[in-house]
Amino acid sequence: MSSNTVRRIAALAAVAALPAGLLVAGVGAGVANAADPACVQSSHDTKNDWSTVWVTHTYDKTVSVAEAAGGTNVTYKIVVGTTGIGNPYVNTIRDYAPAGFGAPVSATVTAYHLAQGQVTDDVTPVPNGDGGWRVSSTGWFVNSGNPVTAEFTYRVPGNIAPGTRVTSGGIDVSGTVGVGTNMSGLTSCFTARAKSAGEAALGSLDGAGLGSAEGQLSSTGSVSDVLGDTITRVLENYGS
Repeated sequence: MSSNTVRRIAALAAVAALPAGLLVAGVGAGVANAADPACVQSSHDTKNDWSTVWVTHTYDKTVSVAEAAGGTNVTYKIVVGTTGIGNPYVNTIRDYAPAGFGAPVSATVTAYHLAQGQVTDDVTPVPNGDGGWRVSSTGWFVNSGNPVTAEFTYRVPGNIAPGTRVTSGGIDVSGTVGVGTNMSGLTSCFTARAKSAGEAALGSLDGAGLGSAEGQLSSTGSVSDVLGDTITRVLENYGS
């Protein structure tokens, strides 16, 4: 029997085995209050005073999705910029995730590098001692065309109830030329949703040691492909 035939059979068997409720749920099912204006993904603030030499510095924080299920990842993007002639250097960016979140899964910083332009580097966040996580450098250069961007990715707690509004903490920035500031109100919010069919099925497979390491859908996003591939691997191993 060809591998394609085996895969098709496995995929059909996987779909047939899914509970009807999961098939109806579909991928990306949301919650009724996801569009509630009280839960916004982005916030923005500025600083313009004697410490900045009356040059406006800008601060933004955004969460990557409006809705997320327990066990999936969300990313918080912090952007520090300036609109004037000042050229501050940022040496530390601290992020404050929602209560109950664990350590970041990963983090990156995108900043200007001489003769290279904007470059994104993987960085290792460390605990800040007050519930936050920080990334640091000898100094990331900032000007009006080149902000510095830090992204912190976290796993959403698996036991979060669908419909819950999840609001992060703020940010804290250290650097030169007045760029340093603590903005506890610079928050981001998303709404917890129920797991999709693929996420729920893969969560069950993960518990049995058969799912993916991330508990996510495959690149195709197809439940039948994901489960079909898993069953195919079992059949191939059985036949070897």
